[in-house]
Amino acid sequence: MKFELLREKYPRFIFKNYSYFLKENNLKIFFDFKIEPDINFRPEILIENVEKIGERELDNFVFHLGMIEILSYWKATCSKEIIIKAGYLNEEQIKWWRDLIIDGMGQFFYENKIDFRKSDFLNIKSDCLKTKDKQSSNQKDRILVPIGGGKDSIVTLEILKKAGKDILCFSLNPTEAAMKILKKRCKNPIIVRRKIDKKLLELNRKGFLNGHTPFSAYLAFLSILLARIFDFKYIALSNERSSNEGNIKYLGKEINHQWSKSFEFEKRFRDYSKKYLSKDIEYFSFLRPLYEIQIAELFSKYPKYFPIFLSCNEAYKTDSGKKKPLKKWCGKCSKCLFAFSILYPFLKEKDLIKIFGKNLFNDKSLVPLMEELIGEKRFKPFECVGTTEESLIAFYLDLKKAKKAGDLPFLLKHFEKKILKKHPYLEKESKKILRSWNSQNNLPKELEKLFN
Repeated sequence: MKFELLREKYPRFIFKNYSYFLKENNLKIFFDFKIEPDINFRPEILIENVEKIGERELDNFVFHLGMIEILSYWKATCSKEIIIKAGYLNEEQIKWWRDLIIDGMGQFFYENKIDFRKSDFLNIKSDCLKTKDKQSSNQKDRILVPIGGGKDSIVTLEILKKAGKDILCFSLNPTEAAMKILKKRCKNPIIVRRKIDKKLLELNRKGFLNGHTPFSAYLAFLSILLARIFDFKYIALSNERSSNEGNIKYLGKEINHQWSKSFEFEKRFRDYSKKYLSKDIEYFSFLRPLYEIQIAELFSKYPKYFPIFLSCNEAYKTDSGKKKPLKKWCGKCSKCLFAFSILYPFLKEKDLIKIFGKNLFNDKSLVPLMEELIGEKRFKPFECVGTTEESLIAFYLDLKKAKKAGDLPFLLKHFEKKILKKHPYLEKESKKILRSWNSQNNLPKELEKLFN
């Protein structure tokens, strides 16, 4: 369906209400959305092992979780207006949310050829009386750590555990990989189940608009709600320095697949959270000072996770419910190739082959993906991969290691013959990047010392 036709047919998206209640130690949260004239959604969140809420004021936190939930449903029609009836937003907040949608949905706009620049592209209205917001206070000096199935959250978890920090893990819709990590290292983790309304999947199959939403922004609002419920002062994400780099320019704007993992979003969210949610909860990324390749080097010290970690996005795709997920490294996508390339310098080849099922550097069909990763062709893939420079450095280090072993697989032969001569600085830059530290971060000083 064409973008303009959908906007004409479905002009208003309404956040009608939210509700939540505690039942058998599970906190259930519901959001009521409507796209006029006739589409209704009721997504559901379930937070396990909540013993009590007590006198806590959760309304504002739940309302804000509903605000970020909007994006997954609004994108189906890109309605011209979003009407907020469930809670109050002032003008500053409305501008903040509009900016989040424009910046966070950049990839969605690019892939659907949507022009977001017009002044009337999106109007957000708060149709609710102002209420008094209560902020949390006296949060306990503990750290909440989100766990996915990949290497980054494992590194955060292991460093904080080794330092003896008081931490609790949580996972949203945990994959098998995430569950294995939780069982290995986390006692009594918080499990959150997010249930997408089936009507949205039906619309996707009918040809309504679909595409990428800023998942890490969702995680930010969920994590601050959990910190409020479970009494945590710190939320330690595992977003890295590499996520600051965008992918491509579109209509004058840099499009960044990882925008909601970037330092820019982290800063915006911290400022908003301090003002409108909680002045006492500290949200930051523990791995912000590091590049992906540096994190890979740290991860290489934890072989017990080699058989269980999994961060290939193809492994979990269901094509709107039309297929079963693979639940293993596909070995064909840019995420697999990038992960393989940054781990190769630090792991034994036999261990890598056990993880990925084969040596990906022998696959001739992956040459185009390698060229995209290193900036030779098209643009950096829309995946959670490193900067083009660190990809170049990774392949350079891979080449050095393979030549030392006396066996050059196809991709590394191609890299040596076609790419290497264009970048004579890679030896110097490889040493520099592996020692690099980005001072643009929000780490508390006592946690920054853990990297020394």
